[in-house]
Amino acid sequence: MDVTELDPLTWIIPALVVFGSAAVLALAVAAAVRHARRGPGARRRAADAVERTGVALVQLDDAIDELELEVGLSGALYGGGAPASLRRARMTAQHTRDDAFATYRALTDPDAPPLAVERASRDLVRRIERAMTSIETARREHQSWIDAHVSAADQISAAERHLADLRSRMGDPDALLRELAQRAERDEWIDAVRAAGAARAAIADAEAHIAAARAEAADPSRSALDDLSAAERALRNADAASRALEETHRLVIQAGLAVSDELSAAHGAIRSATAIRSALPADASDRLGEEIRRASAELARIAPIAARRPVSANEAIARVRERLDAALADARTAQQRQRGARSALPGTLAAARSAVHRAEAALPRQAAQLDARVRLDAARQELAEARQMQDPVAALDAARRAIRHAEDATALIDHHRGAAAPAHRLD
Repeated sequence: MDVTELDPLTWIIPALVVFGSAAVLALAVAAAVRHARRGPGARRRAADAVERTGVALVQLDDAIDELELEVGLSGALYGGGAPASLRRARMTAQHTRDDAFATYRALTDPDAPPLAVERASRDLVRRIERAMTSIETARREHQSWIDAHVSAADQISAAERHLADLRSRMGDPDALLRELAQRAERDEWIDAVRAAGAARAAIADAEAHIAAARAEAADPSRSALDDLSAAERALRNADAASRALEETHRLVIQAGLAVSDELSAAHGAIRSATAIRSALPADASDRLGEEIRRASAELARIAPIAARRPVSANEAIARVRERLDAALADARTAQQRQRGARSALPGTLAAARSAVHRAEAALPRQAAQLDARVRLDAARQELAEARQMQDPVAALDAARRAIRHAEDATALIDHHRGAAAPAHRLD
């Protein structure tokens, strides 16, 4: 019998069964692959990989901190300039660390595919390990050179010069504190008090270790290396504390000079918002009117105490401007947004600088939490970008993100310490 005379159903139905089964199987395989890539097991492996990456990133951050110590000591030994190998290792490690913080933030995105997160984590760990190897190699080469060419007496003399230079740069911390006391309430510059105390304690510690190293160098049976390293670490801590004191002083003084203008600019923003409100539909006008009343009440509360609490006042004004901008988001023209951003940007940048400085002052130099480090790094990056941007609207947005990241970092540090930080907010 001719095949063409067969009932079509006799071959169509089996073909449909075959192709249908293949399609079902393909769908089942795709679902299984999708589950394997996004299921609980994949998420668990991704989380483990991110955790290992975080541990490696903390180790790199700490290693760079220690490398800074060695570069400083080398600068004293080499008459002001660290050897090229150390400088190159530090630069490479810093670039890797900065990129790693940005990558790590992307890895913690809850919407990121687990398989991609796992792969990116492994790649990042390899990059961190290469940077760590570079650091260790440079440090070994440098230590070998010091052992062969630099005596303990030379190292002690270098530490003493470093101490003398630091004392000269620091000047009199009490003079700065007295000026701050004349200009602002104590809680505005409490970080300066702590920094001054830390600087004094670190210098005393350095002096004690330098004296011990000199005594050990006179005895051939003893090594001065440990005390020299401890002295240089104390000097580095004193230098950091001295810079923190100067930065707090600068922020308070600048805030005091700017706070009157910031209040005037905020009142101008309220007047502009009131003019825009008159052209809005009733519902939108009512919502904006409520925010205008809230902003006016906040400025009225800030004004009487702004002169003695300028840092807190400027930060509170920046928050008022941000809420008002949010309420005006859909009502402003592009030109009005540009004009408002130019007005709000200086005060917001100052508030971001003070928020970042406060987080840096709260962050322990060692054993700091990764989550706080990541947020502080994000705050620094946003602040740096805000300073460089030509578009005032984009710069203002970046500065506001810097404030939020810095405040998050400070809150995390305080949470881990189990104690609240001194209040810097007026609300």
